[in-house]
Amino acid sequence: MAEATLTVSATDATAGRDERRPHLIFDFGGVLFRWRPAELLARVLPGRIRTGEEAEHWKRQFFQAYQGDWGAFDSGLISAEECRDRIAARTGLSPAEVQAVIEAVPSELAPQQDTVALLRALKAAGHRLFFLSNMPEPYACYLEQHHDFLAWFEDGVFSARVKTGKPGLDIFHLALARFGVAPQEALFIDDHLENIQAAAQLGLPALHFTSAARLSQDLSARGLRLLDGFGPDATGGSN
Repeated sequence: MAEATLTVSATDATAGRDERRPHLIFDFGGVLFRWRPAELLARVLPGRIRTGEEAEHWKRQFFQAYQGDWGAFDSGLISAEECRDRIAARTGLSPAEVQAVIEAVPSELAPQQDTVALLRALKAAGHRLFFLSNMPEPYACYLEQHHDFLAWFEDGVFSARVKTGKPGLDIFHLALARFGVAPQEALFIDDHLENIQAAAQLGLPALHFTSAARLSQDLSARGLRLLDGFGPDATGGSN
């Protein structure tokens, strides 16, 4: 794998700049890993989805904004099989169609290489890295088994393993206590605004993720002076 070319300036990597080094808490889907559910559904259900509008319709029906059936799956409250049966009964999709979507999710969760490159630079600079992810247990296991760069994280919380998820405040309290980090000492990075808003209720600073390039700019604005130029081929040991 190609090495990341993004680095952190030496002045920010010294012990004398600890006040500029918040402990970073990353979301996974849509931040570190690709998550484009409308495109996923269009690939798996081409007989039902022919337009972007239809894809968005089925995204709303299938995932229910990650509440409802999929939210219960995310939070480890129901199995994949029960999730399949509930979605089929509710939407009119066949169980086989729903099962095909569930089985296609791991391939959708590909590393976003620019974000991995940025993560590598932050790790090299000495930042403590954590994750907080809404993730069903089968996919959490898949990611752990297939991506070596998850070892860069000191610790992390998957929603399915604690039976609660974002944007609920319980998972934030649990994660911060587990990490031994006060809210004001951390910086939370997530692609969903409702999760950013939940973090704000706890006094946890947060950044809304839209791209690795924008995240690099936002981190620089907070005093983490990142040198320009990180390579899209740097996957940091994904296998």
